[in-house]
Amino acid sequence: MKNKIYIETYGCQMNFADTELVQGILHNNGYTISKDIDGADVILLNTCSVRDNAEQKIHSRLDHLKGIKNKRPETVIGILGCMAERLRKSLIEEKKIVDVVVGPDEYRRLPELLDVAFGGEKGIGVKLSRTETYDDIAPYREDGLNAWISVMRGCDKFCTFCVVPFTRGRERSRSLDSIVLEVKQLSERGFKEVTLLGQNVNSYNDNGKDFADLLASCAIVDRSVRIRFTTSHPQDLSDKLLYTIAENPNICNYIHLPVQSGSDRILRLMNRTYTIEHYLNLIDKARKIIPGVSFSTDIISGFPTETMEDHLMTLDIMQKVRYDGAYMFKYSPREGTKAYNMKDDVPDEVKSKRLNEIIELQQTISHEINQTLIGTEEIVLVEGNSKKSDKFFAGRTDTNKVVVFPKVDNVGEGDYVTIKINRATSATLFGEFVDKINIF
Repeated sequence: MKNKIYIETYGCQMNFADTELVQGILHNNGYTISKDIDGADVILLNTCSVRDNAEQKIHSRLDHLKGIKNKRPETVIGILGCMAERLRKSLIEEKKIVDVVVGPDEYRRLPELLDVAFGGEKGIGVKLSRTETYDDIAPYREDGLNAWISVMRGCDKFCTFCVVPFTRGRERSRSLDSIVLEVKQLSERGFKEVTLLGQNVNSYNDNGKDFADLLASCAIVDRSVRIRFTTSHPQDLSDKLLYTIAENPNICNYIHLPVQSGSDRILRLMNRTYTIEHYLNLIDKARKIIPGVSFSTDIISGFPTETMEDHLMTLDIMQKVRYDGAYMFKYSPREGTKAYNMKDDVPDEVKSKRLNEIIELQQTISHEINQTLIGTEEIVLVEGNSKKSDKFFAGRTDTNKVVVFPKVDNVGEGDYVTIKINRATSATLFGEFVDKINIF
């Protein structure tokens, strides 16, 4: 019986949620989920295509897996996700060890396609769907504190640099009731934090119920469960959503709001559909409605035709907004996107220099923001041991800041505690235990 399956996940939180979905489908079809690659009958890589280096990691990993395939030729090796959708032909033809290629909308067919592969043929399923949401499939999750729930799939924005509409298809939303039920089930299992996921959660729509309605419905399930969400598009962030965050104590005061560039000209080339003025007005409005709200963002350095002036505009908006954190990348052309047909005319060394300036500025801003928290008391959800020492706990504030503090008796994973901050770096807050609290 070919039944042990091992999955490696690359890329965004959406991919991690999809891995749990795949595990649920396969578990329901008699497969055992294995954490040991050596004993697995099936090895699956759940992949990302957003940036070139993400794809290069997979090619490198496949080269490494040749050794396993040579030792155990009967092992089935498969590629799931965005890269499967984008590079299906070359994966099968060039990477001879790949037996199964399955895109994000064909996971229901995985058991059937694995049977095909065990029979000696190639199992391929890469059609995109306008309706598939996997609404009726329970993800396979081990017990824990944090869970990711995919509330919608695909994207309709067609930013010129992004492959998502081509690898994950067009937008479609799960039903509100099914998501609320999933939050309830997670709460009953002891989960303490749920993140609602979508390429653009602000455009969620279930028969007229919008994302603010969904957030509010999830928040009232259990007030001791924190609710987070990602990602928001600046064009669609509504006042209603901001007020919903402000009115619900367990919806985290944290918004990931990608800006991508500080230049209106570059934003137009990116098809981002907002201006910097609109973006800054959103930030101001959010800070008035939600006291203490924190922001993170995405920034792309070296988009086609980006000049030094455009780059300085990006540094300027970082100074104006003062993000708590940022995901910062060099532009890499993705085949099939509109930007791929633009001349990638910013030299790599210029991209790298500009990216380093962006990173350095963000680290300085994060450090300065965190210094202002010294002496304050923060509510922290304890997530487990610190990465560096089992004598310390690590947890997170609702504004998504990591806090490290010495272990104390009667405090454990999943508890909410008050911590007095006494030291801070750009990435981490350090403090002392004050009190354990109950949140109802």
